[in-house]
Amino acid sequence: MKLSNRVNNLSYSAIRKLGPYADAAKKAGKKVIHMNIGAPDVPTPREFLESIHKLDMETVGYAKAVGIDELREGISSYFTKQGNPYAPEEICVTNGASEALLFALWMTTDVGDQILTTDPYYTNYDSFFVETGTSVNTFPTSIENGFRLPDYGVMEAAVTPETKAILICNPGNPTGALYSEEEIRSVARLAVEKNLFILADEIYREFVYDGRKFFSFSQIEGIEDRLIVLDSISKRFSACGARIGAILSKNEELMAAAFKLATARLAAPLLEQYGTAALYTMENDYLQKVNEEYQQRRDCIYNALSQLPGVTCYKSEGAFYTIAQLPVADTDDFAIWLLENYEEAGTTVMVAPAAGFYKDAERGRQQIRLAFAVNQENIMRGIEILGNGILAYNQIQK
Repeated sequence: MKLSNRVNNLSYSAIRKLGPYADAAKKAGKKVIHMNIGAPDVPTPREFLESIHKLDMETVGYAKAVGIDELREGISSYFTKQGNPYAPEEICVTNGASEALLFALWMTTDVGDQILTTDPYYTNYDSFFVETGTSVNTFPTSIENGFRLPDYGVMEAAVTPETKAILICNPGNPTGALYSEEEIRSVARLAVEKNLFILADEIYREFVYDGRKFFSFSQIEGIEDRLIVLDSISKRFSACGARIGAILSKNEELMAAAFKLATARLAAPLLEQYGTAALYTMENDYLQKVNEEYQQRRDCIYNALSQLPGVTCYKSEGAFYTIAQLPVADTDDFAIWLLENYEEAGTTVMVAPAAGFYKDAERGRQQIRLAFAVNQENIMRGIEILGNGILAYNQIQK
């Protein structure tokens, strides 16, 4: 018997594909510093678990397909306070931002249609493109200028007759780029002129550094009919395992379709929804403190990388990622070598080779994505091991 072409065409995530090597390193007694994945080590607010503990119910039943009222109202209030008002009926709770994107693709594309996005882009997008029978086209961004969006004409040239939507992650994963109001408005102009949907992945919107301001697609008038915002608590509240996200749109037809899809999959987790609703009643100083912590980590990783000979990097403006170019021929091979063959006092580091984030893998062959979601002590130790590892690896390659 043969498995489907759909599943056979799926690739392992560039973030997790080296997992077996990390597991083997741990079984061999090594400590592995994980800088390959954006899994925050900042504690989840106590309000989340305390709210769940206080629940008095005999049966954990289905939640409403579109989400419990308390949570939709909480999300609505949160976005409204940020100047991006969405009514509860313009919000559908999902199983993380992953399901939100899957819903968005199901609603806006058919098999054979195309999505336009940046190159590089979040590697797991590929899985959803395969699952929905869509393809991806990209326009280039570059480490040399901090992965800014290109000129309008470059983006326009990447639109084909099959293009149905443009997907933008801002602040960016994997790059850490924060797009300006001018850049976001340029994308919106492209969407209007080419009649494209906008899929706005804004789950890192709180993590913006050096006094910069996040500019949302929701702040632009005249694109309400084509805008779908993807949201999640995974990074905002350091709650990746809760798997609570949302899809937001002012297009009534789109939201009716989202509600239909939500009904088909029954519900998002009930207990986690109550826990999340409590998070939206917290004081705002939590997010301010978390932002300050990540800015310190950003400074830490940038300063450490800048001291490594032959390494090219830039100072991320948002999210908690950076891409670095290394003086090695192939970072896939190098990343595996670090896990299998290199350690310092029983410790090694796991990174994400950047080739898997590019449509053209060769563009990322000498690059890695690093997540500074771990504490500063681990960042400093991880980059120290990385730098020494580069020297040792290149000696072997000679």
